[in-house]
Amino acid sequence: MKKYLFILISIIALSSCKKFLDIQPESEVSKEELFETEDGFKEALNGAYVGFAGANLYGGNLTFSNLDIMAQNYTFTNTDFMSIAAFDYTLPSYVSKISVIWTNAYKQIGNVNQILEVVDQRKSVFRGQNYEIIKGEALALRAYMHFDLLRMFGTSYKNNPSFKALPYVTTVGTKTTPFSTVSEVMDKIIADLNESKALLKGKDPILAASYVVGYANSEKGTELKNTSLFLQQRRHRLNYYAVTGELARVYLYKGDMVNSLSNAREVIESLKFPWTVKEDFFNDNVSARDRIFYNELLFGWFVPKSQDQLTGLFSNTNPDYTATTDQINSIYNLGTVGADDWRYKQWFKLVKAANSSDRFFLQKYVVNSTPLVNLHPLMAPALRLSEMYLIAAEASFDTNPSAAVDYFNTLRTHRGIGTNITSTVSRTDFIGLLEGEYRKEFYGESQNFFMHKRLNLSVVTTSGLIYPASDKIFVFPLPVDEQSYRN
Repeated sequence: MKKYLFILISIIALSSCKKFLDIQPESEVSKEELFETEDGFKEALNGAYVGFAGANLYGGNLTFSNLDIMAQNYTFTNTDFMSIAAFDYTLPSYVSKISVIWTNAYKQIGNVNQILEVVDQRKSVFRGQNYEIIKGEALALRAYMHFDLLRMFGTSYKNNPSFKALPYVTTVGTKTTPFSTVSEVMDKIIADLNESKALLKGKDPILAASYVVGYANSEKGTELKNTSLFLQQRRHRLNYYAVTGELARVYLYKGDMVNSLSNAREVIESLKFPWTVKEDFFNDNVSARDRIFYNELLFGWFVPKSQDQLTGLFSNTNPDYTATTDQINSIYNLGTVGADDWRYKQWFKLVKAANSSDRFFLQKYVVNSTPLVNLHPLMAPALRLSEMYLIAAEASFDTNPSAAVDYFNTLRTHRGIGTNITSTVSRTDFIGLLEGEYRKEFYGESQNFFMHKRLNLSVVTTSGLIYPASDKIFVFPLPVDEQSYRN
């Protein structure tokens, strides 16, 4: 019998002989003590964010690792990385990593469920809007994690909504949670997100006109001004607009264009998130340079502990992940509209080698060495303003192609591309343009794989090799210990 010991401030024991999704507090007394006060709830929620942002999930595996490799962004000599890029899910190291992702995802879902199990019973301990914020964020975290698990381990909604995908775990205890279909999981995700949005509406400080998104050292930004530390830096948490953006993403995955567009437009039309200006993105002073379009983030994971990993992956003298010049030139359309693309010009450092081909090193996650400061903290981007424009473009194309093209052109304009497309573009060509823009915008962020899966698009490497769209490449195998529970 294997046992997994998870800790979130209070200790949670998981036992795989009953199935390790079953969560049971080891000590009801410690749990009662934790949730006797508002500060206890805050500590528990903060602990969950730390867990989600760890290297096993969004501070590593789910942002900078195998999903990014499968987007065909790099060229490798390492045979394991080559196998991952070829969608070889039998590779032992990959099998192990998949199990780690699954285990830690449900660990953090369990930690969030600990909060949700008792938050309504302890409503009297909260001051001001903190009950709504804590419950709203916890619901959103649960939905966010389940959605990414679904995008990995389930078929796409478009292909097979009746496929038994995974358990949507909402309880704490020893009772096994049965597997739900893709459609059922989607419905539960949407329900959690809509409840979260309703709780945060009118309560989240980010909604106030006085809350101005900006850099920490900016005179304009007010994100650090709240007297409550817990209510500062709302974009480092699943705030109201992040939940709205996630709903736009989820509805798009479901093919519900009306609700997807409505949520994307709500974020866009709030004007809360300013486009990054060229002077910040290209600032000669590296201490004042915005490397990730920071002000455009609806939400990101705060990942200072990932710095050494990111340096090793992308930017040291011999990083694990590099791309050939032909590869980057192709991705960013250097021969056509890409010559002025800000991302192409700033995110990549050309490194010439005497005994091998020249390579591009990704600079998106470079952190200045002490004593130099950084304009923004190290973040793993989770939801961007640019994605809302891409979602709005796709969701509106069939009913209003002119509006769709406007959304698309607006994004490209703010990336330095002055060549616009027209509303006479065919749907097939428009989807191809969207595919290319996803790959450029989310390079090093692992969203490209999910876009291909959602649209059932074949994956084409820079060299022209084609991996036909199918569940064989898009559906991750369950960990061995879980496979019998899907039946």
